[in-house]
Amino acid sequence: MTAEKNTWLRTKLQFKGSVMKAIYKHILWCGAFGFVISVLYHFEQPVSQPILANVIPSIVLGLLLVFRTNTAYERFWEGRKCWGSLVNNTRNLARQIWVSIDEISAEDKDNKITALNLLVAFAVTTKLHLREEAVNSELEDLMPSSKYIKLKIMNNPPIEVAFWIGDYLQEQHHRNCLNSYQLTSMQELLNNLVDNLGACERILKTPMPLAYAIHLKQLLLLYCFLLPFQIVGTLGWWTGLISALVGFTVFGIEAIGLEIENPFGYDPNDLPLDAICATMKRNIDDLTTLTPNARSQSGNLTYEKSSDCF
Repeated sequence: MTAEKNTWLRTKLQFKGSVMKAIYKHILWCGAFGFVISVLYHFEQPVSQPILANVIPSIVLGLLLVFRTNTAYERFWEGRKCWGSLVNNTRNLARQIWVSIDEISAEDKDNKITALNLLVAFAVTTKLHLREEAVNSELEDLMPSSKYIKLKIMNNPPIEVAFWIGDYLQEQHHRNCLNSYQLTSMQELLNNLVDNLGACERILKTPMPLAYAIHLKQLLLLYCFLLPFQIVGTLGWWTGLISALVGFTVFGIEAIGLEIENPFGYDPNDLPLDAICATMKRNIDDLTTLTPNARSQSGNLTYEKSSDCF
């Protein structure tokens, strides 16, 4: 219970990951303007106008903010599901490649490891593509140098990596190291990876409609501008503080929606894509340390088989 209490308190006071940095200027302006109105009211200026509360009903603004936040979180969660599906499809495809494709020559195992690393490269290139970053050294150890150089000039690197993986699978089928049913199953998983890429691109390339975003910001500014006139007659010198608190609430909600609607960046609230890619790399490395039972029983006889594997 003590640990939970300390965590609760630390979370409430945590600055990193919050939207305070994005909205603190708005809060200060709301508080300062509210203080100015309270000074004018103190000198008996006609600034108390409770009737202005009817201009923008709070429930209307609240519904707009809820819709904004729900829409942004839906995009965030959809991005997380796409990356979860990408991880699962990668693991399934890697497992099938490692277990199902027969090794009839000494270099076949190395080729399989190269193909598995290309699966990790697909995730990394997808991450870079969604962040609109160029191919970098993060990919250099995941593929041959010739492919790495060629990847730098591609407009959509993940598609090129998917092509290389599909080409490898087709080659193994032509060598009779993979039957038609296995090839179809693996190609379906590869297609799912490309579908995951397309879903993420849809989220990235379809932002919140500009007219809606502008209108919501205008309503927020108008509401915070009119608020001190509504409450100064009741709160007096507390007007500035309450205006700042209301500004913190409404601008904070709007800033959260703005931050999470594109979940593929570097913000603390974005998806941990770097960690996901690192986990996938560890999974692939662990997989390549395992020896499928069929090959462990046959030992070196595998390499003495003829080209007809089935």
